[in-house]
Amino acid sequence: MKYPETKPPVFTLTAGPVDAYPEVLRALGTTVLYDYDPAFQAFFEDLTLKAQEAMGCDLPPLILQGEPVLALEGAAASLIARDDVVLNLASGVYGKGFGYWAARYARKVEEIEVPYDTAIDPEQVRAFLKAHPEVRIVCVCHHDTPSGTLNDIDAIGAIVAEAGALLLVDAVSSWGGMPTSPTASQAGIYVTGPNKCLGCPPSLSLVAVSQAAWEKIEANPDAPFASMLSLKDWKNAWKKTEPFPFTPSVAELNGLSAALDRYLDEGPEEVWARHALTARICREGIKGMGIELWPVSEDIASPTATAVKMPDGIDAGVVLREARARYGVSMSAGRAETLGKLIRIGHMGPTAQPGYALLAVSAMGGALKALGAKVDVAAGLAAAQATWDAAIDA
Repeated sequence: MKYPETKPPVFTLTAGPVDAYPEVLRALGTTVLYDYDPAFQAFFEDLTLKAQEAMGCDLPPLILQGEPVLALEGAAASLIARDDVVLNLASGVYGKGFGYWAARYARKVEEIEVPYDTAIDPEQVRAFLKAHPEVRIVCVCHHDTPSGTLNDIDAIGAIVAEAGALLLVDAVSSWGGMPTSPTASQAGIYVTGPNKCLGCPPSLSLVAVSQAAWEKIEANPDAPFASMLSLKDWKNAWKKTEPFPFTPSVAELNGLSAALDRYLDEGPEEVWARHALTARICREGIKGMGIELWPVSEDIASPTATAVKMPDGIDAGVVLREARARYGVSMSAGRAETLGKLIRIGHMGPTAQPGYALLAVSAMGGALKALGAKVDVAAGLAAAQATWDAAIDA
C-alpha cells in the first residue's frame, strides 16, 4: 500500500524548509509579548548579542523579519549604488540568480560563470579583479543548494579584500552546518537564516554587516529606508532603547532564541561534525549503490546537502514521487537548470543525524529499483553502515 499524497510525509529529508527541532517548536508556542514591553525589548537585545556570539561577527547582526530572500534582495538594494560595477560569481542556480538582483541597482554587472557541478576558482577571481580594478562589490553563494556544491569563500574573500572591494555572501544553507563565518570570509555582508541548519521554520534572516559595508550603505543615496528591504532601518533596532521599524515576528524570535541556545549548548564544532558525518555516510551509501554524485569532486560537496545525479533515462521527479509514495520520505528536486537531473538530500538541523542518511539511501535506492534502475541497494546500505561504524570506532 502506497503512502497517499494528501498526507504529510513521514520523514522530511529536504534541502529546505527543514524539520524544526523540538525545542524550537516548544518555543514557538510560548507567550507572544507586546513588542514595546520592556521585557521583550531586553529579550531582543539579548537575542541579537547571542546571534552575534553564534555567528562570530564583529558587530551585532541584523535580525530581519522575513526568510533570507528578503535579506539577500535587501543587501543588493542597500550595498550596490548606481555607479557600482559588480562581479557576480555563478556556480549554480542561486549564484546566477543573485546577478539579476545586482543588475537592478548596479551600473554594470560582470560575471564569472562555471558549470553547475563545479565551483569558482579563487585564482580566476584574482585575475578578473586585477584586470578590472573598477569592481566595487563581489557576490557569491557559499553553498549553491540546487547543486550541492561549495565555493571557497574564505579564499575568495581574502582576494576581494586585497583588491579593495566588498564581498557579499549568501550563506543561507551553509552557516550553522559547517565551519564558516563573516569574519573568516572577510565579508562585507553575510546573509544566512535560521531556517536551514539551525532547525527553525522559514521566517527570519540573520545578516552580518561589516563597518566598511555600513559606511558604503550610509553613503548610498539609493539605499532603501522605511522599507521592508531596508538594512539601515534595523541597524540600531537591536538596542532595547531603540524603536523597531515595524512589528517584529515575536513567536519566530522565540523559536530563534531556542535554536541558538541549542546550537551553542551542543557546541558549534560538534554540530558541524554531526552534519559532516551524516553527509559522508549518505555519500558512501549512494556510491555503494552504483549511483554518481552530482559534484565533479567530493572536495566541493556540501556537508549540508547531498546532490545525487540521476541515472540515464530516469527523471528525478518520478523518483521523488516514488520515494514519497513507497516510503513516506520527502526529498528535494533540483531547480531551473538542475531540475529533473538530480535529487538533493538535506542534512540540516534535526536531520543531520546518521540514521537519516541510512533512511535516505534506502528510500532513494528502493525507488530507483522500483523504476527499473540497476542499483544495488544492499551494497549501498552496507557501505553507509560501514562508514558509520568506522566513525563510532575511531
